[in-house]
Amino acid sequence: MPVTMMDIAKDLKVSVVTVSKVLRNQGRISDATRKRVLRRAKELNYQMNWVARSLVTRRTYTIGLLLPEFAHPFFAEIARAVAQTVRPHGYHIVISSFEEDPDLEASEVDSLLARQVDGLIIASSQPPHRLAMFKRVQERNTPYVLIDRPIVGLRACFVGVDNRAIGSLATEHLIERGCCRIGHLRGPEVGIAEERLEGYRRALTRHGFRPHSSYIVAGGRGDDTGYDGMRKLLGVGPVTDGVFCYNDPVAIGAMRAILEAGLKLPDDIALVGAGNVHYSDVLAIPLTTIDQGTSQIGVLAAELLITRIASKRSMRSQKILIPPKLVERESTRRQP
Repeated sequence: MPVTMMDIAKDLKVSVVTVSKVLRNQGRISDATRKRVLRRAKELNYQMNWVARSLVTRRTYTIGLLLPEFAHPFFAEIARAVAQTVRPHGYHIVISSFEEDPDLEASEVDSLLARQVDGLIIASSQPPHRLAMFKRVQERNTPYVLIDRPIVGLRACFVGVDNRAIGSLATEHLIERGCCRIGHLRGPEVGIAEERLEGYRRALTRHGFRPHSSYIVAGGRGDDTGYDGMRKLLGVGPVTDGVFCYNDPVAIGAMRAILEAGLKLPDDIALVGAGNVHYSDVLAIPLTTIDQGTSQIGVLAAELLITRIASKRSMRSQKILIPPKLVERESTRRQP
């Protein structure tokens, strides 16, 4: 016979409610009682009956996390932060990747809804004119939080970074360093790339520089597109003396193209990325970047979603924008 919470309660002469609170890591229970319950549960090899628990609580204690890709360090760090935040609350996450495909994303959302997840965290690729997926989520009364990518026209909770501030901060730093021909390797045709481009243009205008369209080149998302984009930018005359890249992988590709051309970083061209991914500081020339609070996005999104799941009344949508921070390294640092 499988061990039940009642068995543990009888052994320790405490209530089943107390055992339940300890095993769910909820409620105000003394440390001594908590240790006794956990020790006895381990001795008896107690396994939570998730089906029974779901029938009683009307929750599955699972959260769906939908990401455009697994491999990108930005999304991997968010997934780790979400998992670490929800575990103490008794939740588990189901992670799904939709490879930047809006149709696949919608299909994955429907699959998670069929599993009766308690909530969703989504870095969505849906364009503003395709909101049917979110309508289905709302019809099921499933709470959800958007991360990284806001969607114009959709009233939803959102946690992300101020992308216009990223563009401005990176460009201001290059101007302060003395750069006057500043290029931009822009991202794909999505909202956050447009906002970073807008920040770049605003910073140039504030300092009396005219943004030249020839200095704005598509850089995509990865290092290969950054490499190709930088090669195109090097062909524009006069050659730029500073470049703001859409993200760190793009900047790493750009760095390779600059060095292959026989130019020096940062003497000939100063380079700024965005994201502060984990390898930015261990490159041969450590990369100056903009930290966008990646872990903080995951933590805040998870906490917001858990609050909405636990709430027994409707809550107003919240928008949380994390201010970015400059992390200066050798790719822009002036030599003594």
